[in-house]
Amino acid sequence: MITLHTWTTPNGRKVSIMLEELGIAYDVNAVNLGKNAQFAPEFLAISPNNKIPAITDLLPDGSSLSVFESGAILTYLAEKHGLFLDASGPGRYKQLEWLNWQVGGLGPMLGQLGFFEKFSKEKSELASRRFATEADRLLMVMDAALSRNQYLGGDTYSIADIAAYPWVVTANTFLADVLSAQIAAKPALQDWLARVGARPAVQRGMAIPAV
Repeated sequence: MITLHTWTTPNGRKVSIMLEELGIAYDVNAVNLGKNAQFAPEFLAISPNNKIPAITDLLPDGSSLSVFESGAILTYLAEKHGLFLDASGPGRYKQLEWLNWQVGGLGPMLGQLGFFEKFSKEKSELASRRFATEADRLLMVMDAALSRNQYLGGDTYSIADIAAYPWVVTANTFLADVLSAQIAAKPALQDWLARVGARPAVQRGMAIPAV
């Protein structure tokens, strides 16, 4: 049995979407970031970087495996269940390529933009412009890829799409005053958002944890 340690953030929802897509039973431990629950010793034992998401997986031999970092978790679950990541060949590396693109680029840039636009009491026009420009560039990269293929890693839905979807939703909702016009100008990206968002498992995963 897997326990998902998560909160209501794009990174957390990557893993809840994946678990819903897999259709397996799992427990949810809501780690309230607003109350600094991520710094509790019991959580740090699972996720030493004090970030969500993380999972603990009770293995058949009675041992327990903890995995933190969303990209590692998605890869672990995909390989364990043989779904949403090609087992070998070029398709696998395209899917991993876009997964790492999201983890290293899209997520951090949107996260920084959200900080300066929404959370920071000290406003910085330079920082906001820098991260808004980079966010738009990354969304253009994504739109170009999706104009050639149905999904980020090719014509098959994969963990790359699962990783990117919650962040693009955030760009189009929480950061709508900054990025909605840019997203509206990217038709392939809009089509992908609708296509992925119509999946029942994605809809369920986006609602976890229920707080």
